Amino acid sequence: MAKLVDAPDLGSGVAIRGGSSPFLGTSRFLIVLLSGLLAHQASAAVLSVGPKGRFPTIQSASLAARDGDEIVIAAGDYRADTAVWFQDRLTIRAEGGPVRLWVDGVSAERKAIWVVRGGNIRVEGIEFHQAHVPDRNGAGIRFERGQLLIRNCRFLDNENGILTADDAAASLTIQDSEFGRNGDGSGKTHNLYVGHIARLEVTGSYFHHANMGHLLKSRAAHNLIAWNRLDDGEEGRASYELEFPDGGEAQVIGNLIRQSSTTQNRTLISYGAESTVYKDNRLLLMHNTLVSEAGGDFLVVRKGAPQLAAWNNVLLGTAEWKLPQPAIESGTAKAVASDFPGLTRGDYRPRSTASWLGKAPTLPTGAPRLQYQHRFPLGLETLAMPATTAGYLQPIR
Repeated sequence: MAKLVDAPDLGSGVAIRGGSSPFLGTSRFLIVLLSGLLAHQASAAVLSVGPKGRFPTIQSASLAARDGDEIVIAAGDYRADTAVWFQDRLTIRAEGGPVRLWVDGVSAERKAIWVVRGGNIRVEGIEFHQAHVPDRNGAGIRFERGQLLIRNCRFLDNENGILTADDAAASLTIQDSEFGRNGDGSGKTHNLYVGHIARLEVTGSYFHHANMGHLLKSRAAHNLIAWNRLDDGEEGRASYELEFPDGGEAQVIGNLIRQSSTTQNRTLISYGAESTVYKDNRLLLMHNTLVSEAGGDFLVVRKGAPQLAAWNNVLLGTAEWKLPQPAIESGTAKAVASDFPGLTRGDYRPRSTASWLGKAPTLPTGAPRLQYQHRFPLGLETLAMPATTAGYLQPIR
């Protein structure tokens, strides 16, 4: 029998960030540490950007910023205002509403609207629009090095939403963000394209209508794709909805994954299509609702033999559901259209009379207590009680 796939703690949140600190044994050490923290706080600055700010452009603020600073950008449209971020411990956030960036024929290093190659950088409330470069591989953000957190951002109509380099030490976290209509039409650029980095974590986000490419493609060693909506919608032309071409560890939990009848590739989830380059190749599919309007396959595993567990997933459509063996499977529910009264509105909450309702077996990891909310602002909501049925949403009450 295949080994159980490890899962995160689903009761207390998406993931545990940071780590525990050892006991600091001497008062002298504490005094030195506190002095260092106070010195850092004193040197950190808030750099305001906008018509009434200290800096008229984002680019000028990016050149002046130092490690630990905060860049606060006034809401509005910023055109041909590109930047390269190389600092550590930097926060860049919108204030007073969304900040919309338009490339207008220019780019940072002929790569993107923003290039990020710093340490620990956080970006909040920024929109990236229409990034195009001569090699047709432009991105809203080109992420090359460090740890990058994206929260409450939008990536629309770029050649790639975010494109990462191959850095085995890098990590990318995306929360409560939207990726739509990205891709140059060649099928080689995507809503989100993650290279060989250490970790990708995506939660509370909405991916839709990639232009011939994938909704989400990741070559990361470790992936957590939890409580999102990956939905190509009506007449969408995306290829795969979710792809892990080089294998690795992938935990896919609590998502709606929907493929349009006009897709370019009749597979929702693809694993190992090119190789399995990592030592650990494990795939967990848990409490997802998979919707196929094109037939084909819900899941295809092409190379390698990953440890595979599929728990409490809902399947809607005529696509094939064939798990490579050995695999652990429990609680799979085959749904019909009438199980979802709001189907024509894209509402995949099941009706209370669905035949499979309430029959989800108890999982070794415990049931999820979170679910995606498909309304703006995007994000997650906490369930008062653990999930009682298969799929990504609790039933209509």
